[in-house]
Amino acid sequence: MKTETVAARGSGAVRRVLEAEIEAVRARGAEHPHVVDVGGGSGGWAVPFAAAGCRVTVVEPSPNALATLQRRAGEEGVSELITVIADDADALGRHVEAGSADLVLAHGLLEIVDDPAAVLSALATAVAPGGAVSVLVANRHAAVFHRALAGRVDEARQLLESADGVVAGDTVLRRYSAAGLRAGLEAAGLEVTLLQGDRVIADLVNRDVRDDELAAFERVAAGTPVLRDIAGRLHAVARPA
Repeated sequence: MKTETVAARGSGAVRRVLEAEIEAVRARGAEHPHVVDVGGGSGGWAVPFAAAGCRVTVVEPSPNALATLQRRAGEEGVSELITVIADDADALGRHVEAGSADLVLAHGLLEIVDDPAAVLSALATAVAPGGAVSVLVANRHAAVFHRALAGRVDEARQLLESADGVVAGDTVLRRYSAAGLRAGLEAAGLEVTLLQGDRVIADLVNRDVRDDELAAFERVAAGTPVLRDIAGRLHAVARPA
């Protein structure tokens, strides 16, 4: 799989897991695995997956993001493998056949939708038996930690006490804890088979740190619970129960 933005600092743990999912689908006989990227934006995940031979359906309402996606797909020569659906996440069921997706992505989505439970239910409906749902969300405890380190202690306390992990002025509607993310996925009828951290220290370290050193640390830290729980993002893989 081409790395492109998928290989951005701190995303290696997520990328490796998703590459393994695609290989598992191919091992089951699918030549072109079907990936559905809900809220796929400008194609940071969709274009590399298509470059790896996947059929990708992107559900995204932003015309500007879709224009960038289509340009990037054209530059990579994978336009024919990407289907664009210009609609909101809650319209997923109208455009994607139930049980048709080998891998469903919802990265950076649950924090901003009005009804995350409904979106999770739609993701669970779209995924095929034996397939997987990949969810990447902002971690509330990381937000608390980073603001406390920056000296914004009162704001950090408010974040910690907030039911949704947000304070006035935030650009997201909610942030998740590991337990909250697991509970949401299970309520949608999904079984969580992996829960790891992403960007454990990538947002904190000096940019002089070598990429290979950072990647090696992130690879180990991602699955270490005490470090996972303060990672910038939480990544879960879940399957139909």
